[in-house]
Amino acid sequence: MPKSKRDKKVTLSKTVKKGLERKQNLRDELVKAVEKYNNIFVFSVQNMRNSKLKDVRNDWKDSRFFFGKNKVMAYALGKSQEDEIEKNIHVVSSALKGQCGLLFTNRSKDDVLMWFDVYEDEDFAKSGFISTEDVELKEGPLPEFPHSIEPQLRQLGLQTNLNKGVVTLFKDHTVCKKGDVLTPEQARILKLLKKKMAKFKVLLYLWYNKKEGTFENLLDREKTPMDIYDMEDDENNSNEDENEESD
Repeated sequence: MPKSKRDKKVTLSKTVKKGLERKQNLRDELVKAVEKYNNIFVFSVQNMRNSKLKDVRNDWKDSRFFFGKNKVMAYALGKSQEDEIEKNIHVVSSALKGQCGLLFTNRSKDDVLMWFDVYEDEDFAKSGFISTEDVELKEGPLPEFPHSIEPQLRQLGLQTNLNKGVVTLFKDHTVCKKGDVLTPEQARILKLLKKKMAKFKVLLYLWYNKKEGTFENLLDREKTPMDIYDMEDDENNSNEDENEESD
């Protein structure tokens, strides 16, 4: 009987470990950024959207953003006074907790704080977001919806039918109440209604100046409600961000 082609042994020693190479690249790029830029900001992102972060990058082409493993970034910068690569930069490593990133720039502290304090962008809420208001649909025609979407509305829990080609709700429906944790169905209905409840915003919570070796806490993260993007859940996006130049 011929040997099955599916029965193949794979020698694990021949597999290429990309993780170590990525970590080394991230470390090298961080060291280069420290040499090039004077100011470092530790930040987190509220209601993360990759498309909106790209917009921010476009406005900051003279600077550099990093996302990566906190331990790797801390190791690259130095975790203590004994192994830090610049004076007092170990405080930046200490601040790398939870989901966060680093902004390297030569713009002044005041310019950075002013820009990010003003910048925010509304977007649709995702599941798990806390509703900011009551949203209710009254019984009757729903002309804002095309007739082709009526089956999808029923799948989302709305009691609808087509009346002369018009989507019609035959019972009042509460989409959400203020303070509700949105389900995927609720979030989808709000998007179909073009109802935006979320705000994309970059929150800065630590500033470090290389020239002076000084630092300042900018934000008490524990007292600030944030919906933080889990960068480690999307390996492809995080790896791309780790190595992407913004200049």
